[in-house]
Amino acid sequence: MGDVAVGARSGHDGEEHRGRPAESAVPAADSAVTSGSDSGTAEDGRVTGEHTTGEGQGPGGTARTPKKPRSFWKELPILIGIALVLALLIKTFLVQAFSIPSDSMQNTLQQGDRVLVDKLTPWFGSEPERGEVVVFHDPDNWLAGEPTTDPNALQTFLSWIGLMPSAEEKDLIKRVIGVGGDTIECKNTGPLTVNGKALNEQDYVYAGNTPCSVDDQGGQFKVKVPKGYIWVMGDHRQNSRDSRYNQADKNHGMVPVKDVVGRAVVVAWPVNRWATLPVPDTFDQPGLSAQPAAAGLTVAPQGIALLGVVPVVLWRRRKQ
Repeated sequence: MGDVAVGARSGHDGEEHRGRPAESAVPAADSAVTSGSDSGTAEDGRVTGEHTTGEGQGPGGTARTPKKPRSFWKELPILIGIALVLALLIKTFLVQAFSIPSDSMQNTLQQGDRVLVDKLTPWFGSEPERGEVVVFHDPDNWLAGEPTTDPNALQTFLSWIGLMPSAEEKDLIKRVIGVGGDTIECKNTGPLTVNGKALNEQDYVYAGNTPCSVDDQGGQFKVKVPKGYIWVMGDHRQNSRDSRYNQADKNHGMVPVKDVVGRAVVVAWPVNRWATLPVPDTFDQPGLSAQPAAAGLTVAPQGIALLGVVPVVLWRRRKQ
């Protein structure tokens, strides 16, 4: 047996053991002899030292001082810091809120609506599709002459972490009508055609508007969208300064895909306006596409699934 302490006894005990085999003088394991007093014997019969460390005691038998829970007010700055970091990461890589400043997307979006924009899927190579409502940076001074706001310090901070729409960013929101390779045409009042297919736009074009505008400023057109660009138009056709009326800029009215922030997926505020923003059925009609869909659109879900599987595989390998 391990560390068994054998204490000296009086002469009387010595007489009892005289003449017996040496091994019989060793006590049984379940009745180990302690030295001095019984205070050094553990409950299971094993011999411990002279001092024991009981519950609530530190080394040497000293009383252990219980740790006091951290004060809520000391933890609060840490919690706030974590929340701010998470909000900033969400705004940068996942979802960002934007405010609708005008009536150019009526009735789909009203002035003052807050929409949530998906910023994640572009990281996996997906590009805008026809029919999607997208937010994009001003391609070439489209917002010239538009009034600007002067946010205070709090509004600037909340915009920086994504809890409020940014007043400084020059962003617009429109519907994607054509992507790279598409030919788009407007004659008279419409209908608008994409690759020779007429769009049925009554579900989203503002009531009372015609799909095409009869004017000499850009309402009548036929364009082919280059690769890496999109053609966008507002749902309030007679009140939207979109690709049609910016054909004199450096991109000929097209929006570079690299300037697209993300797709608007839901109206989040006000509550009574909550709604998703799906792609209208007319953009799914057969023969509309001039080219196969972008591969990135199918890669994105697979990439997300792969990211979820890898940690599980690594964990299982460590367990084996």
